Amino acid sequence: MPIFGGYAGGIEETTIVDIATHINAVVMSSASWHLDGPVHIRWGSTNTRETLTIAGWACATISEFTDILSGNQYYPCAGPCTEMCLLEASAQSITDTASGREILSGVAAAKGVVTDKTTGMEARMMGEVARAAAGVEISEVNTILDKLVALYEKNYASAPAGKTFQECYDVKTITPTDEYVQVYDGARKKLEELGLVF
Repeated sequence: MPIFGGYAGGIEETTIVDIATHINAVVMSSASWHLDGPVHIRWGSTNTRETLTIAGWACATISEFTDILSGNQYYPCAGPCTEMCLLEASAQSITDTASGREILSGVAAAKGVVTDKTTGMEARMMGEVARAAAGVEISEVNTILDKLVALYEKNYASAPAGKTFQECYDVKTITPTDEYVQVYDGARKKLEELGLVF
């Protein structure tokens, strides 16, 4: 997991490091696939404009020139049951799908560091968006991503904490609350307005 803004430097340099980590995983560890996830040094997120660019370029390169299987971790700034979290996960899912990533490993909301701040609804969004993005022309993907990231990128420092799993789901039936379904539907509607067809 290369860190954007760390020792590697900017977008181009971190992309090179990211590609090298893929190759290193296979050469040094005999890995059958590589779990990726460029992280922004300041925000701790994989869903920033810079980290999405790095992840997309690295995966497209690995897909074009090797047979290495690549996965990606998702660390939105926002917590569950928030539109921002779902939009962040969507941006990464679109990037991963368009760049040829084979494995979408799931979403760890609230940067993956808060107990009980991950639910199945974020993974559902990731999967539905991946299906919707499959086959979309790269020029269209870039237009959608540019508008999508602009919806949340000014809110990293004040990202909503969201709710715990127990607040987002009926824990006896393991079904999402009506509130989370409404948030989900609202995020999906925004994605449709940006041009994604479900």
